[in-house]
Parts: sequence; C-alpha cells; structure tokens
Amino acid sequence: MADNISEVRQQHWRKTRNLTFLVLAIWFVFAFLLPWNAGALNSMSFIGFPLGYYFCVQGSLIVFVVLIFFQNKMQDKIDDEAGVSE
Repeated sequence: MADNISEVRQQHWRKTRNLTFLVLAIWFVFAFLLPWNAGALNSMSFIGFPLGYYFCVQGSLIVFVVLIFFQNKMQDKIDDEAGVSE
C-alpha cells in the first residue's frame, strides 16, 4: 500500500512538473521570442499600429491570461487523478 501511495505521488509530481515546463516554454515564446522577432513584422500594420508591436502588446497579454486558465484547469485535472483535490 505504501509503495502504491509513493508511486501515485511520483506520478503526480511528474505530471505537475511537465505541465510547469510546458507553461514556462509557452511563456518564454510569447515573452521573449516574439518581441525579438517583432521587427520583421513591423513592415505591416494592423489598425494603424505596426504588426509586431500589436502582437507583442495585445497578443501576448491574451496568451498570458489564457495560459493562466489552461494551467489551472490542467492542474485541477492532475490533482483529481491523484486524489489530491479537496
């Protein structure tokens, strides 16, 4: 029984760690890679703003908010599978 509990905890941590790495990777792309490449998009415009600027300001904020909800939903699912949720 103790081995089973230990295995469930290890699986819970593995899934939580993988989710955290995924969220951080997506965050890195929209926080650093997109702004570094925004100059190439600035030759086009959207609603009078350079496209690179618009993606960085508006698109990144939208992605970050969606990312928060995604991580919360997935972590709740992981917790439910491991029997950790309240």
